[in-house]
Amino acid sequence: MGQLLKRIWRYLTAALTGKFEQAADPKVQIEQAIAEAQQQHRALTERAASVIANQKKAEMDLDRSMGELEKLNGSTRQAIMMAEDAQAKGDDRRATELTGTAEAFANQLISKEEAVENLKALVLQSTQASDQAKQAVNQNAMRLQERLAERRKLLSQLDQAKMQEQMNAALESVSTTIGQEVPSLEQVRGKIEARYAKARGMSELQANSVEGRMLEVEQAAMNAQAKERLSEIKSRLGIEAGEGSEAAGAISTGETESVPQPAPESDSQPAPAPNQPQSQPRDDS
Repeated sequence: MGQLLKRIWRYLTAALTGKFEQAADPKVQIEQAIAEAQQQHRALTERAASVIANQKKAEMDLDRSMGELEKLNGSTRQAIMMAEDAQAKGDDRRATELTGTAEAFANQLISKEEAVENLKALVLQSTQASDQAKQAVNQNAMRLQERLAERRKLLSQLDQAKMQEQMNAALESVSTTIGQEVPSLEQVRGKIEARYAKARGMSELQANSVEGRMLEVEQAAMNAQAKERLSEIKSRLGIEAGEGSEAAGAISTGETESVPQPAPESDSQPAPAPNQPQSQPRDDS
């Protein structure tokens, strides 16, 4: 039962994670990744600053201990010299006291020397740690700059992807339905072809019906009358072709009245005068 519950939990987790990844905005995810990287860099910088601060503190402690060590060395030498001087003057009690004082300075000097050695080792270690921290900060800063450059590149690619998706959607809308109120060209073409096919079918049915045949007979009669009238006009044009522009104008306007004819000229010619000599050809020979 426990294994089944674990499997169900893992399945639900994977399913929800997949849906979340599909629904998540890439731009928001990029900004989240950059914000996390910047936060990590700030944390690393703070840790490096602490390491460097420890190194600086160790160096200051070493400098102070070296000063104290030098002071103890001077005090010890001075006590020994004063003890020797008192011994030379025959002041044994004073010499004994100064000798004890010199021994106390010597003990402090030994402790201080050990502390100085420890501080030198600590300073060396802290210096190495500080160098490593500085190197880590520099490397992480370079990686952060690379991520920022990658962020700009990804955002540019994301804008290009969105623009391409919009172009694809615009092209797809030519052949698909954009919305329920706006049909596509495919649907409009289907409607037009259906209406055209229906109209042709109705035309064929009407042509084969009694009314269609009656209409055909009436149309044939009208065509015959038109041909008869055309033949009449052509025959008139053949008879009256040389009658002048006035007759042609009358025919062109559809007038059926006859065009008045000019009076015929007399066939009589003036007779030649009697006994009028006729000219003879001249013989030049």
